[in-house]
Amino acid sequence: MNQLNKKTLQDIEVSGKKVLVRCDFNVPIEDGKITSDKRIVASLDTIKYLIENKAKVILCSHLGRPKGEVNPQFSMAPVAKKLTELLGQEVKLAEDVVGDSAKALAADLKEGEVMLLENVRFEKLETKNDPELSQKFASLAEVFINDAFGTAHRAQCSTAGVAAYLPSACGFLIQKEIEFMGGALANPKRPLVAILGGAKVSDKIGVITNLLDKVDTLIIGGGMAYTFMASLGYSIGTSICEEDRIEDAKKMMADAKAKGVKFLIPVDNIVATEYKADSEYKLVDSDNIPDGWMGLDIGPKSRELFQEAIKGSGTIIWNGPMGVSEWENFAGGTIAVATAVADSGAISIIGGGDSVAAVQKLGFADKMSHISTGGGASLEFLEGKDLPGISALNDK
Repeated sequence: MNQLNKKTLQDIEVSGKKVLVRCDFNVPIEDGKITSDKRIVASLDTIKYLIENKAKVILCSHLGRPKGEVNPQFSMAPVAKKLTELLGQEVKLAEDVVGDSAKALAADLKEGEVMLLENVRFEKLETKNDPELSQKFASLAEVFINDAFGTAHRAQCSTAGVAAYLPSACGFLIQKEIEFMGGALANPKRPLVAILGGAKVSDKIGVITNLLDKVDTLIIGGGMAYTFMASLGYSIGTSICEEDRIEDAKKMMADAKAKGVKFLIPVDNIVATEYKADSEYKLVDSDNIPDGWMGLDIGPKSRELFQEAIKGSGTIIWNGPMGVSEWENFAGGTIAVATAVADSGAISIIGGGDSVAAVQKLGFADKMSHISTGGGASLEFLEGKDLPGISALNDK
């Protein structure tokens, strides 16, 4: 993967230069107030490095889905305000993306100063990766840094297009993603264990296929496990099942066997009569889910089986919960796995919103080696796909 050999911030001369940085400031906002500034805080290392190295810093990001129209509801104003607080210096907000206001502010920037462009998705052509708009972005600056891993799997003007016109490199956040996730796939400390959860097999077929060539053990939990159980001829009641993926599931299990990969699916389940937080529930074995009941979490024997596999690992990649982890009665499996990963002493890489949320809620975040900042992007990376926002950057 050529994505592992990209120039980083430290490989590029930034002093005295106008540097355009694509960040991920897509933060939750309610009533004009930011409810979580995690993503903004995550970008500070890159921004501070540029300030200290006397760059003239032009930040940009998308926020929400304004669909190519100027919509005050999606303005970057709250982000500029929060950045001003966090950096302890004024961050000026342009009134547009690549128009007169942006050009004037960029032209006036002094070394160590920071400005922010308005929401890049106010421009209709941003998501189309239009070359003309990419050139307008490029005309504002002399260097391009991409530090938005969460959008690196999208080829858009501010993530990939602009890199065709400027010397480019990745920021510290993307560098960390590449080092951890790329390293885990290319040269892992073994045994390498991958844990995949979530509802659908179809979302993860590419990931499983790619990982079967790399991992020692593959653990499957969450809703997608029931398609695998169905492929073994088990009765799965009313559990979620992708009928059109049963053959794929069979093939993946056969491939794992042929490649000497240990393939684990749940052996027991917490099942419920309906998909509700307070539904009646009970414990049953995987090959015996009664009619009218649906699996919503892995049972204690499965937890033990998975914990045992996690215990001796060198590297762990975990993406997706083991059950309906937002409901207390069906969160036990996800909690057990999170605890085992935290205690394993292995290099641990967590991706996907629900697994990340579980790890943070349990207070284990600081016990994990790396928490990925991009859901879709980290899945595509694990699938072995090229991410346009990274591929477009200059090689070392």
